[in-house]
Amino acid sequence: MAEDKLLSKTPLHNLHVANGGRMVSFAGYSLPLQYQGGIVKEHLHTRNAAGLFDVSHMGQLEVSGENRAAVLEKLVPADVGGLEKGQVCYSQFTNDKGGILDDLLISNNGDRLGLVVNAACKNSDIKHLKEHLPEGCDLHYLKKQALLALQGPKTAQVLKRHCDIDFGQFGFMTRRHAVLFGVEVVISRSGYTGEDGFEISVEGESAERVAERLLGDKEVQLAGLGARDSLRLEAGLCLYGQDLDASTTPVEANLEWSIGVRRRNSGDFIGADVVLEQLASGTKRKRVGLAPEGRAPLRGNTQLRDSAGVEVGIVTSGSFSPTLGAPVAMGYVSSSYSAIGTNLFAELRGKTISATVVPIPMVQTHYFRVTN
Repeated sequence: MAEDKLLSKTPLHNLHVANGGRMVSFAGYSLPLQYQGGIVKEHLHTRNAAGLFDVSHMGQLEVSGENRAAVLEKLVPADVGGLEKGQVCYSQFTNDKGGILDDLLISNNGDRLGLVVNAACKNSDIKHLKEHLPEGCDLHYLKKQALLALQGPKTAQVLKRHCDIDFGQFGFMTRRHAVLFGVEVVISRSGYTGEDGFEISVEGESAERVAERLLGDKEVQLAGLGARDSLRLEAGLCLYGQDLDASTTPVEANLEWSIGVRRRNSGDFIGADVVLEQLASGTKRKRVGLAPEGRAPLRGNTQLRDSAGVEVGIVTSGSFSPTLGAPVAMGYVSSSYSAIGTNLFAELRGKTISATVVPIPMVQTHYFRVTN
């Protein structure tokens, strides 16, 4: 009870409790692990229709100032200056060894840059930004803003009924202002499940009303942290603190696609000397997908060995995949063991099982791309 009183609550806390959410502590917040139907049901409903997640614990920040893009580019390897208005990209704050301090989304909001950062890192991110923002650039923490994630193949169909955005021209990793159920919101076509979906930023005082109206649609069901984790793992998406940390570089994490070409040439972000050397010469270890044999999942920190019993890596995330009906995992292995099809071995409850290196994502993603 004492711990519960110390936890922060999102604007949707009462809605979670009223809907039978099993509340747990996560990143300093009281959040629903699952609802009465269970994680597997929430997971499969999101893959087949529309799951509604509360991600209001994430930090929503804005950077203003004339040189905001150039300033932020000192801290991340993304081509921030190349973002068109309304465009969103994924990137990482790096340290002087190229390690990842946090991963984040960056959007061009016109006269400001929007940042969405991890809940557990947001205080250190704010400190990091303040230390590097020069006079003339300001940081704004949108503390009262809630964030809803509506994810799944029927999400556009749901939103079309309630707001007048042209969804045919609303591509993956872009954002729009909209009025949803009479409430002004900002909708990004993004998410962390591998499905088509949207993240809806809304004033906290209006969040419950918007969520309840969305739940009034027959296609939409609440989903909790458990389903969010199994969905992102199937999609091969990293969880900071498990798959990424300050000792892991974007190249080791197989995130080199997020490093802008112009930024590779300019090499002017923190830790660039390490990251660019790894891009040129390779890394000693690499993040891989894993398909363990049997039905029991491998959990984080499980050692991975070769056929001679030599340790060659470690599991960072593992779970049972409701979509595949089999366990899936991700981890880091010595680069010489990272080829697709490589057989590795792990101890699970005193028994040695094999785990095959497989492509990431483990389940096909369905991001919406504008084709014309």
